[in-house]
Amino acid sequence: MSGPSYETAQMIENSCVCLRVQRAGRAVARRFDEAFRPLGLSNGQFSLLMQLNRPSPLTVGGLAEELAMDRTTTTKNLKPLERRGLLRVRRDEEDPRVKRIALTSAGRALLAKAVRHWQTANDGVAASLSEAELASLHSTLRTLAEN
Repeated sequence: MSGPSYETAQMIENSCVCLRVQRAGRAVARRFDEAFRPLGLSNGQFSLLMQLNRPSPLTVGGLAEELAMDRTTTTKNLKPLERRGLLRVRRDEEDPRVKRIALTSAGRALLAKAVRHWQTANDGVAASLSEAELASLHSTLRTLAEN
């Protein structure tokens, strides 16, 4: 049995929403990774730390939900940041089955530096689009994420 025809492959390449979002996501992620490289962070680690920048610690499940990730992947991504002393994971005082994550002072200090790197990368990506395109992109991505 043979696979799909070349024409089918071309049609999918030209119309697949998932493929186009993945390509764009990887291209944008590379720009942010490059911006964070001097700090020893990836764009994903920056996003994780930024989600933890709040007055009260999140649970692992709450963090996973905020990042639209599964709990296992979230836990795996926390470990290197915890080893670097940027966050701490503790059992909840009221329910020991629940783990709560909080930034350390070292994590907050690195995040403060990282925001300047983020701003440069974000401005660079935004500058490649018109104001209308950027507003439309934000709206479209929000819609896709909510569905």
